[in-house]
Amino acid sequence: MTDPGTVAVLDIGKSNIKLSACTALGEVLETLTTQNPVLPGPPWQHHDLASLNPWVMQSLAALSRRHPLARFITSGHGSGGVLVGADPDAHGDGCVLPMVDYEQPVPPGLNAAYIPLAGGFFDRGSAVMMAATHTARQMFWAKRDRPDQFATARWLLGVPQYWAWRLSGVAVSEVSILGAQSHLWNVPHRRWAPIVTAQGWQALLPPFAAAGADLGPIRPALAQHFGLPADLRIHAGVHDSSANFYRYQAAGLTDFCVVSTGTWIVAMADKITLPRLIENRGMTCNADITGAALGGALTMGGREYAAVAGDQPGGALTDTDLLGRLIDQGTMAVPTFGANDGQFPRSAGQGRIAGPPPEGPRQRHALAVLYTALLTVACADTLDPDRRLVLDGSFLRDPVFASLVAALRPGRETLTNSESYGIAAGAALLCAQGRAGSTLHLAPPARLSSLPGLSRYAATWRHLTQGQT
Repeated sequence: MTDPGTVAVLDIGKSNIKLSACTALGEVLETLTTQNPVLPGPPWQHHDLASLNPWVMQSLAALSRRHPLARFITSGHGSGGVLVGADPDAHGDGCVLPMVDYEQPVPPGLNAAYIPLAGGFFDRGSAVMMAATHTARQMFWAKRDRPDQFATARWLLGVPQYWAWRLSGVAVSEVSILGAQSHLWNVPHRRWAPIVTAQGWQALLPPFAAAGADLGPIRPALAQHFGLPADLRIHAGVHDSSANFYRYQAAGLTDFCVVSTGTWIVAMADKITLPRLIENRGMTCNADITGAALGGALTMGGREYAAVAGDQPGGALTDTDLLGRLIDQGTMAVPTFGANDGQFPRSAGQGRIAGPPPEGPRQRHALAVLYTALLTVACADTLDPDRRLVLDGSFLRDPVFASLVAALRPGRETLTNSESYGIAAGAALLCAQGRAGSTLHLAPPARLSSLPGLSRYAATWRHLTQGQT
């Protein structure tokens, strides 16, 4: 087989952006990072794609001088779409309207008009979530409030496909991004949601391509202007969590659940019976790279951690003696502090500390780690409490977190993946389908000792949250 070469992976997160050079096996060689800038309106709070475009092109050129880049692919979050015109170079970013920041509140009355049009749970793939989440709702807002600009749009593109279009000039739709709570795609029936036809949006949605599809070379004008390799091949792109899940699928795992931790705690599981998915428990119906349904459960774990932990020094680690003291005295964080209910309906903004309050930053950190471990198990258990569970993401920087999750699931298998680049690895592997294998190094977390009250503590926590389920 032909060597797929070094892959440039652009990972678009809500807060930060990473551009990595990766091997075909998914090993990250170098990463450049920047913030994902957000500007105020008009017409709404939005991501600053005009300033981000030069950073992406210049950083890609810099990587190409240090690595033999052959391919480019983007992974990105599923809570935003980009309305573009026919010319990828117009206005410096190709957009006809700014890309909505999904944490931007929607105008009064918008949800009342939108919700009756959005279809049932499996049409949407999720509940109607906070603020401006969901591409369909963002389109509805744009069509209602900016009809003249909306009418000039040629394509609606997911975040990864926007960057593929900017670099290749080829517009495509992709199933994993549309299956990530866009409210545009019914995953189980593999068809457009009713709102698409009702609003006449079919013409804005380009033909489908597989996430790893090769769309062709970079546009010559871009290559010449920024000093990029003229033969750089551009791939369609993928939803970030689906890319991470593919990292495990490519290694041969099946019948498993992955929980990735960061700003969001995201649990995903294959081969889920659809009736298990409950709308008001933070559960979702996502799509893997083939379009098959993935069960999902999510909550904003990073925000919950911050609400409990407060300011912490970099690299903070849990003191197990302090953790044991918190457990013995019954100090616990009860959801939910932020604006997302997660697995606990009607709990948003109701978060509280039960029992004696934590004293000082070290106790707050220990309590926050224990709380996020409980949230992680709650997410996974909604999908299937008996599955093999694999943990990855930023919470693993404190090893006590994974040990707590394992201790909270006695008799069930819990493994960790210490790689910090699962999204980049999965995206890179997509570019090499059939030409490169994938291996994983999974290990059980260290066992905790001297926390005899943990089981009783967890039972009390679950009892306190029962009124929210």
